[in-house]
Amino acid sequence: METPNNAAPKENLEFENRIDLSELQDSVFQIKKQLQKVIVGQKEMIDLLIVALLSDGHVLIEGVPGVAKTITAKLLAKTIAVDFSRIQFTPDLMPSDILGTSVFNVKKSEFEFKKGPIFSNMVLIDEINRAPAKTQAALFEVMEEKQITMDGTTYELNPPFVVLATQNPIEQEGTYRLPEAQLDRFLFKINVAYPNAEEEFSILLKEQALENTTKNSKVETVIKGEQIIAYRSLVNQIKIEENLLKYISNIVVNTRSNSFLFLGASPRASIAILGASKAFAAIEGRDFVTPEDIKKATIPVLQHRVIVTPEREMEGLTSKQIIEQIIEAVEIPR
Repeated sequence: METPNNAAPKENLEFENRIDLSELQDSVFQIKKQLQKVIVGQKEMIDLLIVALLSDGHVLIEGVPGVAKTITAKLLAKTIAVDFSRIQFTPDLMPSDILGTSVFNVKKSEFEFKKGPIFSNMVLIDEINRAPAKTQAALFEVMEEKQITMDGTTYELNPPFVVLATQNPIEQEGTYRLPEAQLDRFLFKINVAYPNAEEEFSILLKEQALENTTKNSKVETVIKGEQIIAYRSLVNQIKIEENLLKYISNIVVNTRSNSFLFLGASPRASIAILGASKAFAAIEGRDFVTPEDIKKATIPVLQHRVIVTPEREMEGLTSKQIIEQIIEAVEIPR
């Protein structure tokens, strides 16, 4: 078995973990190894997708067409032995097309609920901002509570349940702005940038090497869904000191009093940073959280949850830049 790149030899460790994270680290390494057969670069996107899996969160992936948003989400789903479904959002999509609908059974003379594509473990929603508000609202309950209520009956979804959604930030025609209530339900927003010249060359080399095979056939299933559930339990056991909890709360509270922000982050954001920072620590093989873990989690957790004031937005200031300023201003616990 290969050793993960980020797994330090035991003799170099200055602490002894109370939790055995070696299997989790190896699974993360195997997932990355499979994805890197096809995906060039995009290290941050892959890391954040894995952290979201481990901390039971949904992800919004934003980037221009052609930067591997959809293919990465599909290939990630293939590395895990779970049910996968894909929903292409369009302006005429109805809530019942996602959740399901009641169908009359002539033989039984009663209505039966026919489940929609959301009843899966990993759901890829492509171009999520192309559906209108009523369709977006259909996702609120399922993303937050992992259940669907239809005709007075509640249907629980089988864990693990993760929504991976993509959107194009440039195209405006035929798109709808995502409601703040829905944005708040995404653990991370990942901004996918263009590859550099070296990565672009590597992409062409990999494409040429495919010949008559497909990208999907290159990737193998390496872990089971049950393992993801078990790893989440381990992540929840990661230790975090009270002064670091105070550090998280100070960052989030500062977003609410910042004059550059029209809307600050909610307590759900604090909980999201806590969960994500534990997952970052687990991937590094530590059973405790450090300030660096919190910093890694803060920007992708907060950047879609806050709203920049119109004046600052006109000046070209982004939510990411403001959050970076807040992180620099808040004192790091010693």
